[in-house]
Amino acid sequence: MAADITIRPAIRGDLAAITEIYNYFIRNTPITFDVEPYTVETRTPWFDGFAGGGRYRLFVAEQAGVVVAYAGSMPFHHKRAYETSVETTIYCASGMEGRGVGTRLYEALFDAIGGQDIHRAMAGITLPNAASVALHRRFGFTQVALFTENGRKFGRYWDVAWFEKPFGGTS
Repeated sequence: MAADITIRPAIRGDLAAITEIYNYFIRNTPITFDVEPYTVETRTPWFDGFAGGGRYRLFVAEQAGVVVAYAGSMPFHHKRAYETSVETTIYCASGMEGRGVGTRLYEALFDAIGGQDIHRAMAGITLPNAASVALHRRFGFTQVALFTENGRKFGRYWDVAWFEKPFGGTS
């Protein structure tokens, strides 16, 4: 585990680094089904979705003043009946994998949203992605669905496994 990593809530000044991390995955991997890189301006509405706190939070991992990873919880769907379900997201900059950064981010995220009215946390994982599957299982997520060939990127179709974690919401 990287002892020199600081985990903290994201601030607007982190958005350029967060966007850069995410754009790497857009350009180079099937992990996200976005196909066009974002600018800071086009990523701002997504970032603003975390402004209210509560069940929707965004954390960053910082090393030597540089954001190297992020994790967040956001609406699973925007229909009101889904409000007690959140979708989680987590991305580490290339080269930061396997250092315990994702574990520390998820610990901070789940601690921060632990008192919220959340019944389920959901995560969609493009397969294959053994590291993400292992991380989610470590935090109590179980696979509940497999959507086969439901996204096309880089000239082929990819499967997505959906995982959920009971969260103990208050209602």
